[in-house]
Amino acid sequence: MEKIIKKVIVLTLMGTVGILTAQSTDEALAEKDTTSSANRIKLDGIAAVIGDYVILESDIEKTLIDLKSQGASTQDITRCSLLGKLMEDRLYAHQAVQDSLLVSDDQVNSQSDRQIQQLVAQVGSMEKVLKFYKKQDVESFRSELFEINKLRMLSEKMQGKIIEEIEVTPEEVRQFFNKIPEDERPVFGAELEIAQIVKQPTAPDEEKQKAIDRLKQIKQDVEENDASFNVKAILYSQDPGSKSKGGFYSMTRETPFVKEFKDVAFSLQEGEISEPFETTFGYHIIYIEKIRGQELDLRHILLIPEIPQNAIDEAVKELDSVRQQVLDGKYTFAEAALNFSDEKETKFDGGLMRNPIDYGSRFELTKMDPTLYNQVRDLKDEEISRPLREDDPRGGPPKFKIMRISNRYDEHQADFAKDYLKIQELALREKQFNAIKEWMDEHIEDTYIHVNTDNRGCDFANNWVKE
Repeated sequence: MEKIIKKVIVLTLMGTVGILTAQSTDEALAEKDTTSSANRIKLDGIAAVIGDYVILESDIEKTLIDLKSQGASTQDITRCSLLGKLMEDRLYAHQAVQDSLLVSDDQVNSQSDRQIQQLVAQVGSMEKVLKFYKKQDVESFRSELFEINKLRMLSEKMQGKIIEEIEVTPEEVRQFFNKIPEDERPVFGAELEIAQIVKQPTAPDEEKQKAIDRLKQIKQDVEENDASFNVKAILYSQDPGSKSKGGFYSMTRETPFVKEFKDVAFSLQEGEISEPFETTFGYHIIYIEKIRGQELDLRHILLIPEIPQNAIDEAVKELDSVRQQVLDGKYTFAEAALNFSDEKETKFDGGLMRNPIDYGSRFELTKMDPTLYNQVRDLKDEEISRPLREDDPRGGPPKFKIMRISNRYDEHQADFAKDYLKIQELALREKQFNAIKEWMDEHIEDTYIHVNTDNRGCDFANNWVKE
């Protein structure tokens, strides 16, 4: 059991390494000198070959450096385990091509563009990015980034195909749990169930109209006076996620944006600016910069209508009143949530919050979002908090809420009935792990694989040397 969990953690960490840790076969071989001595030196630098892909010794070192730079613990990660992970990635990518699980150049380029934008935002300029990665020019950087992202995306697509239809039945979950020796069953940390009642103050109609009129003016200025949408977004947009980038987003229909935003975006033509429209965040206009098949490059401007202080005061006053009525016994907390809460996701379930990780009702203290933890850490059982303000990190209007801890669960050894969802997740992971292992064994046998003599002594998890 512990071995399975540890394997998942290690693979997750190793999957988060930096963006410049691989090279394709063509790229590696293109660097060889034509002299026999130079060839010999370069070939000595090849750690392994998997199908159409070469892994260089330097790739292993780069991966280890990237893990350390991200703060990951490398104490239990050996050079051999890193090489094994790189070989797995290339086997996935190689087989993805064989199975025609292709990714388009547009998808890869879009991912590379997003990474470059993030890097520039982090270090301040493209020149600093190139210097950091020791690249001479943007084109060579983009070219290498393209190959790396293509390999990674092919690998992810192949892994997704292997496990996409794997499910576990309740009987399989029961069998999984029962086969764990009682003294080896996992221990789950202390958990809370949390309920809340939310009031969302709204802006008056006149403030909403001000936002709409301002967006119409911006649209007109761009269309009629050739003003820059990019500059307008930097100056006026209230979206913290895109303001500094001139309102830029790249998205597909699968990108997790609200439905209203996606519906408008995919109704527009290249170069077109939308009319102002409303989402839960406020009012927007969208400019379509480029259409690449099913992917859009767009810029948008968000304006949030001002909520006057009297509306905020009214929301707080109402929550205070609801809180007192619950304390006086006029309503249970669940009844008050149903009658007074503005949050549709929780009001019909007694105000009970759902953990976004597994959609269960419990929050493990050691894994709880820091903001939520700070809101409830001092609450005693049956106590109801005073009204709390919560600002939306995505730029939406603030909301106010009162909170209550519905249940506490102390640290405990896994219990099948109480911890079914967690046990189900562990059972699913084991089944997925076994499916991947079976797939690996089969395809290692059918694929050309060469491991450098110096690396054949590694104790690989897979039979890479085909002994």
